[in-house]
Amino acid sequence: MEIQDLYTLFLKHPSIQTDTRKLQEGDLFFALKGPNFNGNKFARQAIDSGAAFVIADEPTDFVDERLIYTDDALETLQQLAKYHRQQFTIPFIAITGSNGKTTTKELIHQVLSTTYKTYTTKGNLNNHIGIPLTILSVRKDAEMAVVEMGANHQKEIESYCAYTLPTHGLITNCGKAHLEGFGGIEGVRKGKGELFDYLKKNNGTAFIMADYDYLKEMSAGIPEIKTYGTSRAEITGVAAAGHNEFLKMRMTGGTGLGDIQTHLVGDYNLPNVLAAITIGKYFKVDEQKIKTALEQYLPTNSRSQMMEKNGNKIILDAYNANPSSMKAAIENFAAMEGNNKILLLGGMMELGQESVDEHKALIELIKKYHWQQVVLVGGDFNVIPHPYLNFATSVQAREWLQQQRLSNATLLIKGSRSMQMEKILD
Repeated sequence: MEIQDLYTLFLKHPSIQTDTRKLQEGDLFFALKGPNFNGNKFARQAIDSGAAFVIADEPTDFVDERLIYTDDALETLQQLAKYHRQQFTIPFIAITGSNGKTTTKELIHQVLSTTYKTYTTKGNLNNHIGIPLTILSVRKDAEMAVVEMGANHQKEIESYCAYTLPTHGLITNCGKAHLEGFGGIEGVRKGKGELFDYLKKNNGTAFIMADYDYLKEMSAGIPEIKTYGTSRAEITGVAAAGHNEFLKMRMTGGTGLGDIQTHLVGDYNLPNVLAAITIGKYFKVDEQKIKTALEQYLPTNSRSQMMEKNGNKIILDAYNANPSSMKAAIENFAAMEGNNKILLLGGMMELGQESVDEHKALIELIKKYHWQQVVLVGGDFNVIPHPYLNFATSVQAREWLQQQRLSNATLLIKGSRSMQMEKILD
């Protein structure tokens, strides 16, 4: 079947599913394959559950007119996404980076949605499956689209650009994340920089944090560049003095916004908020709407969430972790006001040969501050000598925490996704 014909079916059945457990009657089901699953084995189940059509790439043991065969179901999904993308002339803003991209994406969506019908990546569906699904979720009434792109190896962002066709782009930063796949920090910059490479070739616009010289270098040659930062940028702002629970910003140039009181924990969120302000201003969103949107945004999904439980304050930032984000979170936590501070940190993954050294560096950083208690969980924390409590899993750490019967303490919980540090609070 030609992609144009499949697109005709998609227009009649615009809901796509890759998991039969979530399938609704009338959905298109794409039988995708992965290391631990094969959607082709669920083709009959999808038909029985009411799928309008099933796009499969392996022979099935039954015949049905709703079965559509293709050489590669994933590639077909991506081609369909590209064809759908090509029907729009609206801005498609792509966001990548080592840290802060999901928060930045959410803030930008919050700001743009005050003025435009804006579609964006749900949760963290930012990979080779999630991105085409995001694009295909954009409806005819769209005025803006914001697409998050995650990556852990070279050429990945390049492949996403091939069907997202971004008109605007933002790289939050290039830190020590996925070093194993990228091959070191220079590899991270090269891999993330594939977004800027695309914008250079396609007359795009980039938004860059001017404080980071490497982003200036990476963006050279892009036709239009808008800057934000703490100084020497078109939009400037700083974290207000004093380390309260939430980031308070003082805008110092390019806007009349004055002070902005956010619900984000940590001064390290400053660039994320500045990015949302800059994009809002670029697309002529009213300044008061920008301010209100940012002040009303409440973080979710275990990202810089502040909560209270059993008389204790808890910062839950357990969605992901790498050396850059860990350092920022620990230093911010140390500077915050708070009683009986307790660190509960999970191991960092995908660091390759640098993993042990990076965990050692983190332990040396922890030693610089006074803590009521430090609990290290899993990963290479298990193989490095250190003076702190050590558990193999977050479940064991939870059992320890429950026995402490803490009151009036302040906790930071952070770790890589696979460590499931949020289970400490179950």
